[in-house]
Amino acid sequence: MSLALMLGGGGARGAYQAGVLRGIARRCPELHFPIMTGISAGAINAIHLAAHSGSMLERTESLARLWSGLTPDQVFDIRAAPLLWNAFRWASRLASGGIGGGAKPMRGMVDTQPLREFLTRQLMPNADGSVAGIQRNLDSGLLQAVALSGASYTTGQSVTWVQGRGVSLWQRPQRRSEFAALGVEQVMASSALPMLFPAVQVGAEWYGDGGMRLTDPLSPSIHLGATKILTISTRYRRSVAEASSPQTVGYPPPAQVLGALYNSVFLDMIDEDIIRLQRMNHLLAALPDDRRAGMKIVDIMVIRPSRDLGRLAGEFEARLPRIVKYLSRGFGTKQTASPDLLSLILFQPDYIGALLEIGERDGEAAAEQLQAFTA
Repeated sequence: MSLALMLGGGGARGAYQAGVLRGIARRCPELHFPIMTGISAGAINAIHLAAHSGSMLERTESLARLWSGLTPDQVFDIRAAPLLWNAFRWASRLASGGIGGGAKPMRGMVDTQPLREFLTRQLMPNADGSVAGIQRNLDSGLLQAVALSGASYTTGQSVTWVQGRGVSLWQRPQRRSEFAALGVEQVMASSALPMLFPAVQVGAEWYGDGGMRLTDPLSPSIHLGATKILTISTRYRRSVAEASSPQTVGYPPPAQVLGALYNSVFLDMIDEDIIRLQRMNHLLAALPDDRRAGMKIVDIMVIRPSRDLGRLAGEFEARLPRIVKYLSRGFGTKQTASPDLLSLILFQPDYIGALLEIGERDGEAAAEQLQAFTA
C-alpha cells in the first residue's frame, strides 16, 4: 500500500486541515504518508509536513503552531495607504481603459511579501531556495515524493512540481509535471489567489493558484504511485435544505459572486474528481486484472468540516484590521449569510484558532475510520 495525503486549497481555511491532521496524529501516532501533494493553502501544509523531521504527531503539532502564529500582517501588507493606493490604481486603470497605465503592470490587490518572509522563516530554505528537510526525508526513506501544483499564466497549463525518489513525470495537453527542488517560490505560486494575490515567477513563467487549471487534483497522487488517498476538504457538506437556502437577498454582491467563483476553483474540482475516481473504481472492480489496461483501483477517504467554515467566518469579521474590513465590506461580505470570500483571507488568530479546534475534533472523530481505511 502506498498512502498519499492530498491537500487542496481554501486560503485561511487551510488551518482546518492542520487541525484535522493534529487530531488524527493524536489518535494514530504511527500513521505515515509517504506521498504528499498540495494545492494553494494545501501546498503550505504539504511542504511543511514533508520538510519536518520527527513523528507524525511532532510534525502536525509544528504545523498547528505555524497556523496559530499567523496574523493578517504576516500574509499581506495591511497598511491603509498601500491598500488604498492599490485600489485607486485598479479603479483608475479600469476607468481609463488602460491608457496611461505606465510600464509597471497591475498585480494583485494586496502585496504578499509578508507571506514570503513568513514562509522563509518557517521553512528555512537553502541558499538556492530549496527546503533542505525534504531531501533529508527522501534520503532517509521517510518520504517517497512530494508535489505542489501551480497554474501557469504564461502557457495556460497546470504545472506540478515534483521532488521524489524513483518517480516518473507525466504530460498531458493542459497538464505537465517537472522535477524541482521545492521551496518557498513554488509555495507562493501555488497559493497566489487569482486577482487578490500577485502572480509569482518561477523560472521563465508566471504562476497563480494551483487550483485554477488542475481539473484532476487527485492525479498527482495517482501518478506518484498512490493506491490509497486521504484528502481533507475545507467544504462543509450541506443538507438539501441548507444548500437550497438563499445566501443573499436581491442582486448578489461581488463577495457572493467571487465566493462562488473561488469555490468552483478550490472545492468543486476536487469533489468532481472524487466522484470520477469512485466511479472508475467501481468499473475496474467489475473487470478481471488482465482487462484493466494497466489501470488500478485507488481507494479514497475524505474528511470534511462538521461546520460551515464560510458561514463561521462571518462571526469573526468584526475583528479584522479596520482597513481590510472597510475594503471587504465594499465587496459586500456583510450582505451574504456565508461569506466564503472572506473566509479565504480571514487570517485572524481567533478564526484560525476556531478552525484548528474544529479540525482537531473532526480528525479525532475520523481516526477509527482512517485506521480501517489504512489497514
